[in-house]
Amino acid sequence: MQQMSPLLFFTTQAYHLITSMASFSSTVLLFLISLMAASFIAVSAGTLYEDIDIKWGDDRAKILNNGQLLTLSLDRTCGAGFQSKNEYLFGKIEMQLKLVPGNSAGTVTAFYLSSPGPTRDEIDFEFLGNLSGDPYTVHTNVYTQGKGEREQQFHLWFDPTADFHTYSFTWNPKHIIFSVDDTPIREFKNLESIGVQYPKNQAMSLYSSLWDAEDWATRGGLVKTDWSQAPFTASYRNFNANGCIWSAGKSSCSSVSSSLILADNSWLAPELDARSQEKLMWVQRNYMIYNYCTDTKRFPGGFPAECHATSNS
Repeated sequence: MQQMSPLLFFTTQAYHLITSMASFSSTVLLFLISLMAASFIAVSAGTLYEDIDIKWGDDRAKILNNGQLLTLSLDRTCGAGFQSKNEYLFGKIEMQLKLVPGNSAGTVTAFYLSSPGPTRDEIDFEFLGNLSGDPYTVHTNVYTQGKGEREQQFHLWFDPTADFHTYSFTWNPKHIIFSVDDTPIREFKNLESIGVQYPKNQAMSLYSSLWDAEDWATRGGLVKTDWSQAPFTASYRNFNANGCIWSAGKSSCSSVSSSLILADNSWLAPELDARSQEKLMWVQRNYMIYNYCTDTKRFPGGFPAECHATSNS
């Protein structure tokens, strides 16, 4: 007979204690619940060798410093890309990036969650290169069943090439949050109640790639890639996934109730708190440069349904 792991044994006993002993203090109950939740939620913060697969680019993609640093490079011949080893169906997925410095015009550093196939779900950050001294454009999009066209674009309030910054996706059944250094810049809510599709049924992996898109990336393609600046290099570190791993048709979170998971996982919260809402509004007032929900030329017959909800307007 297979021996039960000490952690699983402890959490099993904790569960029985919680359900049978009403005299426990609330502090002890919360402690035990948190331990139970932690046993079912995948928290990844190991080396990049453990978490990431290099998918293309040959030696243009490198894992360095004993698995603590990853770099992707682009030259005239080819770019490079990687993928997380695991797929997730909900969670908070984040990584620190330092973008291509100097004249990066024509380049795109894509950082996104995606499921496979033509009817994919996808949640995108794309960092569009620029001439030296110009701000990067952060392009965001949400795809459901292969359909996107939900673009919002931002500038950042810092130089993303000078140091590492954390870019994260918080994805749960209620909403998707794009964040930069824990500051939310965009929220996409589940509005299935008004007929808007929402990505909730397809597990997604994390991907990133560095590639040449000079035909559209910088000022609509007006500024081309200066190959004398190549190779262009983006750097990555501190991958962290706090979420539900999807494997063999099952979620690692399926055997514990969402109320228990929520005790130790704020990414499952259905709403942004007041402080986060204030940060979101600050970013959108000061740094949003494009919103599909206000583009009357693009939607002369009326905006998509989600644009009429305050969460995405």
